[in-house]
Amino acid sequence: MINLNFTAPCHFGLEKTLQFEIKRAGGENITVTDGRILFEGSPEVLIRANISCSVAERIGVVLARFRAESFDDVYDNLKTLPLGDFLEKDAAFPVVKGQSVNSKLTSIPALQRTVKKALAEAMSRIYKTSTLPETGAVYPIRFFLYKDEMTVFFDSSGEGLHKRGYREKAGAAPIKETLAAGIIDIAKIRQGEIIIDPFCGSGTILIESVFKALNIPPCISRSFISEKWGFIPANLWSEQRELLRTGIKKDAAFEALGFDIDEACAALTLENAKKAGVADYIKAEKRAIKDFKFPESAEPCKIITNPPYAERMLEKADTERIYRDMGVNLTPLNDNKLYVITSDENFEAYFGQKAAKNRKLYNGMLMCRLYLFTANENSNK
Repeated sequence: MINLNFTAPCHFGLEKTLQFEIKRAGGENITVTDGRILFEGSPEVLIRANISCSVAERIGVVLARFRAESFDDVYDNLKTLPLGDFLEKDAAFPVVKGQSVNSKLTSIPALQRTVKKALAEAMSRIYKTSTLPETGAVYPIRFFLYKDEMTVFFDSSGEGLHKRGYREKAGAAPIKETLAAGIIDIAKIRQGEIIIDPFCGSGTILIESVFKALNIPPCISRSFISEKWGFIPANLWSEQRELLRTGIKKDAAFEALGFDIDEACAALTLENAKKAGVADYIKAEKRAIKDFKFPESAEPCKIITNPPYAERMLEKADTERIYRDMGVNLTPLNDNKLYVITSDENFEAYFGQKAAKNRKLYNGMLMCRLYLFTANENSNK
């Protein structure tokens, strides 16, 4: 059995969720850092992690980790790598992206050129040729340089793992699928519950909630660039997909309700739910927050939402009005719970109630907070 080293980045604040998902996928010797998980495992683990991890941005196969304070350090550590263990003679290995944070080497283009040159020398030495056609399977190369410690890895995912395949169209400023999945995990969504998103947009929170409740691997229906890699037997992909499908709770009870002031967004939510294969669990309709009403069911619900931010969509006065409308129409909560992610540090004041808890999360580069409101908190209204 081949044992590989992996790296998996995630949104800051979701490391604990990803650690659990990596362990469930079979990863071992897990190391948690800010916004990134390192672990070990077999090709089967690579496959399961790509298909089933809801908050990972991608899964990388680590080629090398070393200290890099100069371009010579980069070149010397990469030019002798045993790439023949992974790459065929005609393999393509483009250096597609890199990051440098708090390091002496800051020029990404120069680092890309150095990495490419060193890996090309390694391939030429292994295959005893000066001509590398790069016409075969593609092994995208990425690197991450942090405090002069460099990690170089193959990107086994290809397109980012937030691209599940169901959201070809999106509303304005949609929440990323991986961030939505992380919030849903924090909210401890389970089968049998009722979930509501009063700002449903393109339906991401609702769809990811169904995935979580029914144990549907979020990327079960998409393809990955590593499916064409020679060192991973092709049959493993179909075997692992079938194995993961057996865990889906097909008959589970669950209800997800979406509302939006824009009728087109409500329609888009239903369209995306159909593409995701979860249309039977999701309802959506046009309804403004000022017209919000809790469902008549005696069962408590969880409201999870990503309302408009002034930084992303509307003017500050508009968002303040929306937040005040939320406070009026979403309270009293009684036995219900409300989760709101926003970048507005004054949200609690506009909403009119102090949150029971809040935690820092990042929506892209935008620092946000996820607020939890319950009926047990004293109202300031």
